[in-house]
Amino acid sequence: MSETNEIAALARRLERLEAADAIRALKQRYLRACDDKNPEAMRACFVAEGAHIHYDRIGSFAGRDALVQCYSELACRPTLREMHFAGQGDIEVGDDGTARGGWDLAYLALDDASGARTFLTGRYADEYVQIDGAWLIRATVFTTGLLSTGT
Repeated sequence: MSETNEIAALARRLERLEAADAIRALKQRYLRACDDKNPEAMRACFVAEGAHIHYDRIGSFAGRDALVQCYSELACRPTLREMHFAGQGDIEVGDDGTARGGWDLAYLALDDASGARTFLTGRYADEYVQIDGAWLIRATVFTTGLLSTGT
């Protein structure tokens, strides 16, 4: 391999690593927005038009605005405390400004008003796209694993 080809290959590898890091940061911003009850920060994580969002038991949403509306109504209560823990992220970055990722989730919710407690696990399957240099979620599907509720 010529030196020019080696440099080009290294540049592509570096771009993929930087993209994967930016996607990890995007997922972290999304989960933090959920925990912080910040609908606008959540909205900013998705493409403006045409996002495909399916969250298993919660339902499917025609774009980010529908998700944010549901989230605002269900979760943005001062008595509901939530923690989203995502890990084992597995990201594949394409050469065309797209990527796919999978994440395992552990979720805990405590409702101080009712005393209800929820523990949930599951898996996200996401598609990402780079628009104007920023990575955004284009599609996300969450599948529930374990669900435990009680008081």
